[in-house]
Amino acid sequence: MPDQSLILWIIAAILTVTGLSGLLLPMLPGAPLLFLGLFFGAWAEGFRYVGVWTLLILAGMAALTYLVEFAASMLGVNKFGGSRRAMTGAALGGVVGLFLGVPGILLGPFVGAVIGELSLQRTLDQASRAGFGTVVGLAIGVAGKLAIGIAMVGLFLLIRLL
Repeated sequence: MPDQSLILWIIAAILTVTGLSGLLLPMLPGAPLLFLGLFFGAWAEGFRYVGVWTLLILAGMAALTYLVEFAASMLGVNKFGGSRRAMTGAALGGVVGLFLGVPGILLGPFVGAVIGELSLQRTLDQASRAGFGTVVGLAIGVAGKLAIGIAMVGLFLLIRLL
């Protein structure tokens, strides 16, 4: 194995593991890092096995992780009786929570949804349910992102080994 190929495989492994971790840890852009890792793996072999079409499918799957996360969060709020304001509050709380580390990332959407519901003069019980729905949606979103990430690695390996 030439030195360049070995270096590309090392980079691919680091990015792939970091990307998979990033699907669980909100501080890392998991899907883009995972895609880059798989791209470097394809590059290490001169794109002989994993080509342009497979990379386009993997890029689409990486983009899909963001849609899954967003849809799961919104569905969670909606399913537990949250309003549009709760959904907006959850989204804003998530953005604010990014600046507050892991606790902020977890609590930000909950607090945002609760504040959104309270601004509509809902009871604390109703607002708390909407906040809980946000947390449930986030958990489902993370599970969906992880499933897609594992499928990306599986597709890469399937194409590479067949």
